[in-house]
Amino acid sequence: MTRYVALLRAVNVGGRIVKMQELRTLCESIPLSNVSTFIASGNVIFESQKGPSAIETAIEKTLKAALGYDVVTMVRNVEQIAAVAEHATANRLDAGGGSLYVGFLKRAPTAAGVKAAVALSNSVDTLSVAGTEFYWQARKSFAESTLTGGAIEKFLGPATVRNINTVRRLVGRAQP
Repeated sequence: MTRYVALLRAVNVGGRIVKMQELRTLCESIPLSNVSTFIASGNVIFESQKGPSAIETAIEKTLKAALGYDVVTMVRNVEQIAAVAEHATANRLDAGGGSLYVGFLKRAPTAAGVKAAVALSNSVDTLSVAGTEFYWQARKSFAESTLTGGAIEKFLGPATVRNINTVRRLVGRAQP
């Protein structure tokens, strides 16, 4: 069994409310094992013998049927989530003040997409991309940011974003 984290997009935002007990029950029906949730923003920790792609498809189909809307899902194993947190630390990505956000992408972006997204960087917001994640250093609040998730997704594809502190706490909860 491999330990995974599913990062669900747009859960408990924009009026799309899902109770964490309901989310756990739905994930257990897939079936996924040892399911737990972490904060109400769509982070599910579990174990499975299936691979990430099959799990993403199963979660998306299950949630669509139960909730009536699409929930884009990104699955990473625990080691990958830990590597994301370590990458941010090792590269001092949150040393510039403000807040650091990590965007978990549905698939690896193209080289042209990475180049275009990174070109959006400016004195307020800085983007970098590593594999299937992007790192967004926002030196002001989201309301004052020069970027939007939609602008970034235009170049990198579907994503869900978490604050680096949430990612680090998620690593602590997900590791056995």
